[in-house]
Amino acid sequence: MAKLGFGNPTRLAWGFLTPALLLLSIFVLGPIGYLIYLSFTSGSFTQTGTQWAGWSNYQRAIASPDFWQVLGNTLYFSLATIIPSIILPLIIAALLEQAIALKSLLRTAYFLPAITSMVAVGLGWRWLFQTDGPVNALLAQIGITPIAWLGSSTWAMPILILLSIWKQLGFNLVVFLAGLQAIPQSRYDAAELDGANGVQQFRHVTLPGLYPTLVFVIVTTAMFTLRSFEQVYVITGGGPLNSTNILVYYVYEEAFALFDIGYAAASATLLLLVALSLVTLQLRLTET
Repeated sequence: MAKLGFGNPTRLAWGFLTPALLLLSIFVLGPIGYLIYLSFTSGSFTQTGTQWAGWSNYQRAIASPDFWQVLGNTLYFSLATIIPSIILPLIIAALLEQAIALKSLLRTAYFLPAITSMVAVGLGWRWLFQTDGPVNALLAQIGITPIAWLGSSTWAMPILILLSIWKQLGFNLVVFLAGLQAIPQSRYDAAELDGANGVQQFRHVTLPGLYPTLVFVIVTTAMFTLRSFEQVYVITGGGPLNSTNILVYYVYEEAFALFDIGYAAASATLLLLVALSLVTLQLRLTET
C-alpha cells in the first residue's frame, strides 16, 4: 500500500478506524462510563445535584428483597425465552428448507411478528388475555373456567414469555435460513452416501455448519430478551405482586417514577453484569 502512495499501512488503518472509535466512545463507552459514575452518586440528573454516595447504592440493592425478586424474575424470563427462541426457529428453518409448498408465503408469515410494533402487539395480547377476552371466551366454550391470566402471579409471566418468543421467532428463523443456505449440498450428499438418515444429517452436518450462525443468534436473542421493556410496560406494569417486574422495568421505575437516579444507575450496572455473564455462559456452552 505504501508503493501506491497510501503511506504507512498501520497509520492508514488507524485513520479508517478513528471515526468508528470516536462514535463508539461517544455513544457507547461514554454513556456506560457515565452510568457507572452515577451509580456511585445520589441526587438528580444534573451534575450540581449529585452527591458522592460510594457503594451505598449497591449495598442497598444487595440488601433489597425486591431487587432479588426482580433479578430472579429476569433470569426466569430470560432463560424461558432464549431457549425456545433458538430451538423453535432452528427446527422450523430446517423444515422450510425441504421442498414443501408455499415456502415463500410461510417465511413471510413467520417473519411478520418481527417487524410489528411491540407496543401494538402488547395491546393486542392484553386484550386477548384479559379476563373477559377472547381466550377465556374460547375456554368457556369447551367447559374450562376462565382464568385471570394477567391478574395471576402464576400465569402473567408465561404470557410475557410466550409473546417474547413469538416476537423473536421470525428474525431468528430468517437468520437460520441464511445459515442453512450457506452449507454446501455436497456435505449432505456425502452423508447420505454414508447411510445417514435425516436426524443424523441434522446432527452431524447441519448443526456444525450452523455454528457461527448459532453463536450470532444466541447473542442477539440474549440481548433482545434482557432489554425487554415494552411488553412489561404495556401488559402487566410489573404486576401482579411484582411477579413480572424485570430489571429493565425496575430501572425505569426507580429512575423515572421515583427519581432515584443513583440507585437506578446501580441497578442498571448490575443488569449489565448479568447480561455479560449470561452471554459469556451461553458462548461457553455453545463451544462445548
